[in-house]
Amino acid sequence: MMSLRYGIIGSGMMGVEHIENLKHIDGAEITAIADPDPGSREFAGAAVPQATRYTNHQALIEDGLCDAVVVASPNMTHIDVLRDLLATDLHILVEKPLCTTVEHCYEVLDLAEGRSAITWVGLEYRYMPPIARLLEQVDAGAVGTPQMVAIREHRFPFLEKVGDWNRFSENTGGTLVEKCCHFFDLMARIMPGAPISVFASGAQDVNHLHESYAGRTPDILDNAFVIVDFDSGARGMLDLCMFAEATHNQEELSVIGEKGKVEALIPDDVLRVGRRGKHWIGGVEQHDIIDDSIPYQGHHSGSSYIEHLRFKEAVLGHTTPEVSLYDGLLSVAIGAAAHRSIDENRPVEIAEFLR
Repeated sequence: MMSLRYGIIGSGMMGVEHIENLKHIDGAEITAIADPDPGSREFAGAAVPQATRYTNHQALIEDGLCDAVVVASPNMTHIDVLRDLLATDLHILVEKPLCTTVEHCYEVLDLAEGRSAITWVGLEYRYMPPIARLLEQVDAGAVGTPQMVAIREHRFPFLEKVGDWNRFSENTGGTLVEKCCHFFDLMARIMPGAPISVFASGAQDVNHLHESYAGRTPDILDNAFVIVDFDSGARGMLDLCMFAEATHNQEELSVIGEKGKVEALIPDDVLRVGRRGKHWIGGVEQHDIIDDSIPYQGHHSGSSYIEHLRFKEAVLGHTTPEVSLYDGLLSVAIGAAAHRSIDENRPVEIAEFLR
């Protein structure tokens, strides 16, 4: 089987983003779309008019038109959708975060036990070309043993979603789960050890303070500093600001070890490599990272396209899955620990969330 039939569950902005990426993948056929919102179904249907449309994911599953399913529905719906999908033999790519709570993530891991079909978590920042090159350099020993990871995201506020579901932490898991699980996944991917504790400071200082939904004011954080300690003695730091669209680079990532420093800048799409004993401040190697093999850049610098290529290759049995359910769980656990640290003003052990 060199082709795959895909279903899309949740056809809002991210669902259509997946559709547009899949349209550039050879052998990918989008056969079904499910979303309870008529506007979202129409939005996605315009992109793939040949796909059968459903008002709920259960009907999509029952009709048997798919080999693989992309789950891009709102965060708080993931657990219910996955409960139904994991009872089938369908391959699954579920958008981040895996679930809004660690407890639900563990339930998904339990339900997936023994399945032969793949369940892949959409942590696509691993595949942004500058970040992918950074990971290659680190894996090749360019910095030696990673001792520090610093990630800065200075960006725009949360976008509007259907029903404004993303304005409340009970629906998203909180900003440090919803938005930042990508970055905690990168920290865990880079560091040689396991995360053991989190200390965070954050608040909602600027965004959405004057919005009201049925008398409720949004409660989502818009800035934070998060420090993650690892059992190797290394540490990571996240600097997040979501009222900083007046900036040059949205993301800046650096990894430092005893041999040097590697950093990636986005959207400059630049990789810098500094080697101790060879380079000095201002004189490091700089590489423009352009991947001409990516036909569709989309909202995430081509990373979703690469993610879908890798997912399809794994489904077809040509490679092993690269992003596991446990990766998804751990990224949520670090974000949940950061929220608890802010709420309780103390360092939080990751063990408080893990079995």
